[in-house]
Amino acid sequence: MPTASDPGAIMDAFATDFARSCGYAGDSLALLEAFEAIRRNGIAHARQDHVRRKAVIDELKPSEALFLAAIGPALSAEEAIEDAARFIACWRNIPRWRQERRLPDLVRAKQQRLVARYFRRHGHLLWAREAA
Repeated sequence: MPTASDPGAIMDAFATDFARSCGYAGDSLALLEAFEAIRRNGIAHARQDHVRRKAVIDELKPSEALFLAAIGPALSAEEAIEDAARFIACWRNIPRWRQERRLPDLVRAKQQRLVARYFRRHGHLLWAREAA
């Protein structure tokens, strides 16, 4: 069992656990190091994505008008979520060559869904503070 006094052992345990969860049953050090590199890269990528999403939300927090402009032509968060969900469902059912052409639209729909979900949950609190 790895201890806190040995950070290398903890990393080895994380790499081994990750490799096992991916279905690797061997004990090759090179492959375990590769799994560890994949795990670290995935964590870094997830952090970058989180920072990017947070920046989008922070830009829209100052006023409800900015949020409504971002989700337009939808008139509410619920409507924006429905529109995004409808587009994502339709996108999944179109041929691959069309999916590739409409990829920017998919990214925009996912971002709109994220923004609308956040402000549906927390917008009234943010803008009530602004009004006070």
